[in-house]
Amino acid sequence: MSEIDVEAVEEIDDDAVPMGVDAPEYVLYGGKGGVGKTTMAAATALASARDDTATLVVSTDPAHSLSDTLESDIPAEPARIREDIPLYAAEIDPEAALEDGPFAEGGGVGGAGGALGGLGGMLGGDDDEMVDPLGGSMPGADEAAAIRLLIRYMDDPRFDRVVVDTAPTGHTLRLLELPDVMDSMVGKILSLRERMGGMMDNITNMMGGDEEVDPEEGLDDLRVLSDRIEQLRSVLQDPTQTDFRVVMVPEELSVLESERLLARLDEFDVPVGTVVVNRVMQDLTDVADVDADWFVSPDLDDCEFCQRRWSVQREALSRSQDVFRGHDVRRVPLFADELHGERALRLVAACLEE
Repeated sequence: MSEIDVEAVEEIDDDAVPMGVDAPEYVLYGGKGGVGKTTMAAATALASARDDTATLVVSTDPAHSLSDTLESDIPAEPARIREDIPLYAAEIDPEAALEDGPFAEGGGVGGAGGALGGLGGMLGGDDDEMVDPLGGSMPGADEAAAIRLLIRYMDDPRFDRVVVDTAPTGHTLRLLELPDVMDSMVGKILSLRERMGGMMDNITNMMGGDEEVDPEEGLDDLRVLSDRIEQLRSVLQDPTQTDFRVVMVPEELSVLESERLLARLDEFDVPVGTVVVNRVMQDLTDVADVDADWFVSPDLDDCEFCQRRWSVQREALSRSQDVFRGHDVRRVPLFADELHGERALRLVAACLEE
């Protein structure tokens, strides 16, 4: 393999990277774990804020890496992290979110004195998973609490654009299923209360519930949350408001995962505007109009390893035509260095907004 001398780039020509983002007010990055969703979200938010657009980037992934990517301490509640541009960020803490709202311990929906009256635990549910008393599991309370915070942030008038780094694929799909699950749960609880009368209150007391808690209040909390999640789903289904971007890498398993995600999103009528292919072994100038001197290209002429990896990627990309069909496709090259900090993220943004 031939050696390449590379001179570090300390400055970035502002004319070579985007100022602003051509996207609606909500941009969500989804896909399997480890494909680079956090990097894409951070790059998009940075480019958006550079156009003086008040932008919030929020991570719902429990395995947070937004702080590392942006090289800044990211709080659990939205806070401005840059003085020169209106960039805000938050990493949702599901455990902290459980302490507030309808899923708080001891009240609301999931607590011993709430609408379930402790039946979840009796029927085999863990503290972190609420169980429908008439069969079927409801998504974990921590997930629902995180979603409730996400809805709040997306409605926050401080922000003109919200960029979301979603949790891996399965969690994103559960978010879309929540309204139907909750509607079914509310109906079953109401039917159970009508048929069992005061027995539910007795069970509540047996489980240590507070006699002063009104079970209907817990149901009202559940209904409100269900309505709010339904509103969120409506936003996700509106391409004038939301650009859902699927992130993948040019490998067979990632292609298959992306196909499944696109199919499921289609079932929920969530349009996908963009597919991002990350870590492609191509020259930076092949995917963005920026100076080639900024990038260490794979040596596809003399490096056998590079040649073989590019062959594998080309094969995966050739099988990705169904994934790409009908979408804007953006390619982000494989970088030699870790992607964190403004210099790298602005290069990624140049690829995404090309």
